Parts: sequence; C-alpha cells; structure tokens
Amino acid sequence: MADIPPNAQTGEPALAQAEIRDLQRTVQALRTELELKEMDKDNAVQSAIAASSQEIAQLKATVAALRDTLELSHIERDTAVQKATAYAQDEMQQVKAAAGALREQLELCRIEIGNAVQAERQAASDEIAQLRATIQEMRERMEAAASKERQ
Repeated sequence: MADIPPNAQTGEPALAQAEIRDLQRTVQALRTELELKEMDKDNAVQSAIAASSQEIAQLKATVAALRDTLELSHIERDTAVQKATAYAQDEMQQVKAAAGALREQLELCRIEIGNAVQAERQAASDEIAQLRATIQEMRERMEAAASKERQ
C-alpha cells in the first residue's frame, strides 16, 4: 500500500487513460470527417469542372455547327449575289448579327462558368478554413484539459 501513489488508489490513472482514449477517438473521428469533407469538396470541384468542361464542349460543338452553317450561308450568299445583290447583302447582315449574338452568349456562358467554379472553390476554401478552426479549437481544448489534469 505504501508503494502505490495516492492517485492510483482512487482510480484516476484509469480515468485519465479512458479520457485520453476518448479524445484520441474524437481526434480520429474528426480526422475522418475532415478527410470526408476534403473528398466531398474535391468531388464537388471535379463535378463543377466536369460540368463546365461538358458545357464548353457543347458550346464548341454549337459554334462549330454554327460556323458550318455560316460557311454554307456564305456559299448560298455567293450564289444569291449572282442572282440578286440586294438579297445577298440582307442575308449577310442577318448572319453577322446571329454570329455576334452567339459570341456574346458564348462569352456570357464562359463568365458564368468561371464564376460558378470560383464560387465552388471559395465555398470549399471557406469550409476547409472552418474545419481547420474547429480542429484548432479542439486541440486547444484538449491541451487545456490535459493541462488541468496535470495540475
């Protein structure tokens, strides 16, 4: 009995070890949750990038199709010029207006895609910062608890 420290008689080391195990489990759970959030964020960014890439590919296909249509209309215009110069000029103005409007729409789509990707990145960054702050707070609490136990 004389060799056993007074705290060992009360079972405090066992409680401290149990609390340490609980804290370690909590830290592991937080790490796992952080990893899941990171994966969710990465998946969201990848999804946004994939969606953007798909939309860009569709827009490029539309532009290519419109270019083909435009080239065809130029051929038709040349034929129409031989028949009636006035009709060909009107057709050319309509095609240029359509191409300009499509370019504006394409640029607006690119801006929207860029903004959406930036917003997703910002949201993910904010979430990471929040999680890091939570982890820091948990560490500080654990250190404070450990410090209290040492005292």
